[in-house]
Parts: sequence; C-alpha cells; structure tokens
Amino acid sequence: MRPDSTSDRVILYGDFNCPFCYALHERLHDVGVIDRCEWRGVQHAPQLPRPMKPWSGSLGAELRHEVTMVQRLAPGLPIALPPGKPNTLPAIEQAIALLHKESKLGMDFVRRTYRAFWCNGRDISDPVVLKELAGEHFVEDSDRQDHVLAQKWETAWHATGQNGVPLLVSPDGDLLVGCVPAEHVRQFFQV
Repeated sequence: MRPDSTSDRVILYGDFNCPFCYALHERLHDVGVIDRCEWRGVQHAPQLPRPMKPWSGSLGAELRHEVTMVQRLAPGLPIALPPGKPNTLPAIEQAIALLHKESKLGMDFVRRTYRAFWCNGRDISDPVVLKELAGEHFVEDSDRQDHVLAQKWETAWHATGQNGVPLLVSPDGDLLVGCVPAEHVRQFFQV
C-alpha cells in the first residue's frame, strides 16, 4: 500500500519520540491488527533538536514520568529511559521512502525505529542510525515528494481536531486516542 493512499484501512498517527505511540504500536502488533493500519508519522514536537540533546531538570523529570506511565499502561513492554528526545522528521521521511518501496519494508523500519529509541536510547535523528535501521534499503536522500507527504500527514492529523498522539482514525471517522487497553483496540477493530 502506498503511504499516500486512502483506503478502508485505519489511519494510525504516531511520533517516534512518543512512548505512548510506541506502546500502542506494539499493542497493535500483539492484537494482530497492525496490518489493518496505515501508519502516518507526525511530529508532535517539531522544535526538538538534531542531534538529540540530553534532557535534565524539569524536561528530564517529564520524560521519566512518561516512561513510568507507559510502564503502568503496558506492563511487560520493553522500554528504557532515553537520554532525551530527538527531532523525528528524518526518521519519518525515511519511513515514507521505505513505504514507497514496499509497505512491509516501511512498517518493519517503523517498528525497529520505535524500539531503537525506546529500548536503546538511539538518536533517531542521526542519519548514521537511520541507515543502520534501514539496512540495505536505506534511502540516502529523501526526495521532495517525501517531505511534501510528511507535511500532508501533519495537516490531516491537525484536521482531526486532536493534537495528541497516538491517534487511530477509522474509515468512518471514528477516533481512538491514546495508549488504550487491548480490549479497546479489539472493540475499535471489531476483533
């Protein structure tokens, strides 16, 4: 499926530096419905730096709190406190480029990228890290089309009236917001 297509699939808006997005993404895999989703990466914090900077003080406390919340919402999910949060546009554009090549390539990259950041604290704004995650399928320079599509995804996400992630949007326009329990995911997907 092309990353700019419309279909009867559920749209999944997420940002790599959001631990709730990571947790929901893993939950969608666990429930067996990730293949019914069209992943769209958005930046809920586009001001974050490249390269990633360590967080301390109140920002560090906020990050620790987020990780603790996710540990409560998703017990058993592998997650570690990263040193900070990076700008995710390079990772989103790499995902788009890989989704253009083949949906499975792109979705595998998305999952590896979430895990690289939330399990290993890797700086996913670093082209060297992205190249490692994409392997032989790495797209050296995303083209203008990938950047435009990333902007279209941002615009469509804002048009939902929600400013948080993760966000699921059904083909009928129903919304499921946040890292919800597996039962809510099953109800949303009617499984």
